Amino acid sequence: MRLSHWLNVPLLIGLVLSGMSIYWAAPVFQHQADPRTGLFDPLADVGVWLCAHVPGMHGYASPPDWVYNHLSLGPGLLGPALRIHWLCAYLFMLNGLVYAVGSVAGGGYRSLLPRTTDIRDALSMLRFYVGIPFAKLTRRPWPHPQFDTKYNALQRAAYFSVPLIAFLSVVTGWALHKPVQLHWLVALFGGYDTARILHFSLMCAYAPFLIPHLVLVLAAGWDTLRSMIVGWSAETPEAKE
Repeated sequence: MRLSHWLNVPLLIGLVLSGMSIYWAAPVFQHQADPRTGLFDPLADVGVWLCAHVPGMHGYASPPDWVYNHLSLGPGLLGPALRIHWLCAYLFMLNGLVYAVGSVAGGGYRSLLPRTTDIRDALSMLRFYVGIPFAKLTRRPWPHPQFDTKYNALQRAAYFSVPLIAFLSVVTGWALHKPVQLHWLVALFGGYDTARILHFSLMCAYAPFLIPHLVLVLAAGWDTLRSMIVGWSAETPEAKE
């Protein structure tokens, strides 16, 4: 389980970088061509804006390609990007299967299932997270809400939704990869273009999970990060004994 968790890091990086290069070849979100720049890609607009307003970037050679040069394999690499994307995708699916089998075999999936008290507990955790900065500034005690479960309600919602996002990413990816053979799957998503938009949107949906996930892990301290790697915590009663 821990190995499959950490393998997702390089695989998701490879999927995102190659996916952005694929997006460059046919952006799924477009607007009317800008009369001044002739651009219709919102990410190209972002690059132009950054190069025009951020100090030190005014002399960038190709402002429309800034985002792709920094957050993808680069523009003009559709063929290599497709090959890398599907290599990472097959490994991602295999890794997901290992994770699912391990979760069922070890019973870990039970801690991810929603509970009737989740809404109330989630509100308690939101209040805790919002109040932490003010408590730190005023040096007031701000106790962590107590739960008798492995994960709090917000963690459970996040860890439960990510496998669903991953599953939809895989399914929409197959619809794009084999639109003729899997025409019924394409139709299920409302057409090829809709499947493309959904597939890209699902990639963006990882960010609201990954960024807070990393921030909170680092904020929790070294013991939490170590336990994610080696599988045990120095703060458990067994370790203290």
